[in-house]
This record gives sequence, structure tokens and C-alpha cells, in this order.
Amino acid sequence: MTAPSSLRATERSAAIARARREWIEGEPLRETTPSRIEPWLLRSWQRCLDAGQRPQQRVDFGPVPAWAARDAAERNRALVKAARPVLERLSHAIADTHYFAILTDAEGIVVALGALPDGSDASARHARDIARIGVDLSERAVGTTAIGAVLAERESVWIHRGEHFFDATSVYSCAGAPLFGPQGELIGMLDLTGVQVQERPELRHLAASSARSIENALLQSQPCELLLQIAWPGGLSGGDAEGLLCIDADGQVTGANAAARHMLHQPLGALGPAVQCSDLFALQPQMLFDAARRGEALLELPLWSGLRVQARLRWNGQRRAAAPARLREVEDALIRKAVDEARGNVAEAARTLGISRATVYRKIAGRHAG
Repeated sequence: MTAPSSLRATERSAAIARARREWIEGEPLRETTPSRIEPWLLRSWQRCLDAGQRPQQRVDFGPVPAWAARDAAERNRALVKAARPVLERLSHAIADTHYFAILTDAEGIVVALGALPDGSDASARHARDIARIGVDLSERAVGTTAIGAVLAERESVWIHRGEHFFDATSVYSCAGAPLFGPQGELIGMLDLTGVQVQERPELRHLAASSARSIENALLQSQPCELLLQIAWPGGLSGGDAEGLLCIDADGQVTGANAAARHMLHQPLGALGPAVQCSDLFALQPQMLFDAARRGEALLELPLWSGLRVQARLRWNGQRRAAAPARLREVEDALIRKAVDEARGNVAEAARTLGISRATVYRKIAGRHAG
């Protein structure tokens, strides 16, 4: 008896072959129903045909000059740094599947890699063809792949064997997901590829989830005053599904992840420094800063739509550690000024400031000790 998985694989291969004959080779339909094919895949095949490409053409991955590899890595240093821990976790998760991770920039140039499968056979050679920093894996260079399709469609995809346009790339199976920067701009994609392996469409979810982790790490590395974690009421858990917003000292939103853009109805590429907190939330930005200084753990923020979200606020980067020190400096300066104006009368200075004499004495003692 044929195993169900083998039967499904056979049916899948037959369906792909039929679709290729129908859509790429232009073979007349013998059946009344056309082959079922993903619209994004058909669009990619059509772009390849329009560019004059043919499936039988040789695909030249070509050597990558050392300077080109260095240039690609340098241009995307922040992205690669944010992605490195995620690639390490991915490599562990997919180690037994013989898939591996590839990170590209928005042009389809490889900028980082996960661990490659062991081996010296043909499969390993095919893996090495594409797993090189600086190699061009865009649609214009290698035809239909998860990489080219993701960058064109800006959505996650799954593509298996003969769904690739060129015959030479039909050994690969790939899952891919787009990567968006803090301003909602497309900055690259994450690809999970296997060579002559069993089809695993579930990797599409893993690629998309891992892409969100990279985006969040990149966003949190950006310089900003406040970082807001937002979720619908009861949804804050610290996971990658939460919305993240970066806010500068003037209350402007300098970055947001995909979850925040979706929650706040902000389209990709439209959320930038021109957007104020008060454009998104029905309150003044100063209220957020005041709450952060008071150390409030959880807030409920009203949206202009009438909906509400929960938020956690924290000082981002160095600002978190520096804020208390600067507040102490301001406090010390006020106390010194009050004592000087009172001509050294500590009791009068304490009354002016509304604090205890003990506090004034302690601050004065600390200054002399310093």
C-alpha cells in the first residue's frame, strides 16, 4: 500500500507539471478545468516570460567578488546584527529537516546565512551555489523563487520544486517572508530553503514568525526616547505579536513594527517621523512621558476610533539608565539654588521647596563629600 504522504507528493508533482505545461509552455488544455495555481506564482512566471527568460536556460549563480560581499554586509550591518540571534535559533529548529536560512536585502542580495546542512554530495553543492554572501538571488537573476516572489508580493510564500521557473532551480523547496524596517519600508526577506527534500509548507509560518522577530530586534535597536509595547486589552505578554512604537523626545513616532501598524491602521511605508503620538492616541504625549517617569507598569490608552489598547512604557537604550541620574542632577541643582538664595538657611530653603530639612542636609552633605 502506498503511504499517504507519498501519494500526496506524487499528486503534487503531477499538478505542478501540468501547470507548467499549461502556463509556461502554452500547451492547450485537455481538461475543462484549468490547473489550480497561486496567483502570485503565475505573476512571477509571467514576469520571467516577459523578460525573455526560458525554463531551459542555464542559471549562472556566478562567483562573488570579495569586495561585493563586504559591501553587501556593510550596507546591511544593522539588519544582520538584529538577525543573527534569530538565524541561530532557526538553524537549531530546522537542523533535522536539511533546510537552511538565507537573509537577503531588498534587492535579493544575500547578506547573512544560517548553518548549512552537512554533506559533500550534489545537494550540498546546490546549497553552496546560493548560500554565499553577496550572491544575487533576485527574480531577474534566478527567475521564480521564494526570494523574488516575496520581494515582489511583499507577502510570505511557499514554493516547491518545479514551481521554480528555471529547470535548474527545481531542486529547491523554499519558504519566504518579507522584512520591513521601522518606517514600514521593505528592507529584505528571510528564506528557508531545502535541496531535494520533502515538502514542508509549515515552514512558511516559521519564516514569517522569525521575520517578525528580526523586525522587532531591529526596531528596538533604534535610538528613541520611549518604547511602547501595545496590545488589545488582556493581550500583553511580551511576545513578537505585540505592537512596538518608538517615540522621540518631541512625541513623534520614529518607528513601528508590523503589529503596531495593523493595530493603529497605519499602512506600510506611511508611518514616519511626521506622525505624532497625538495623531494615534487621544492624549497628549507628555502624559506618556510622565507615566514612564512614575514607573507605571501598565496603561490603557484611548484611540481616536473609540477603541482602547494596553501599553507598557519603557525608556529605550541608554535613556532608560540615564534618566534617573539626570533627574537627581536637576533635584540637586534646585536644592543648592534654594540654599544659596536663603543665604545658607536650611530651614527656609526646605520650606521654599516643600521638603524636609533632613533631605536638604543630606544633599548638602553629599555635595561636600563629592
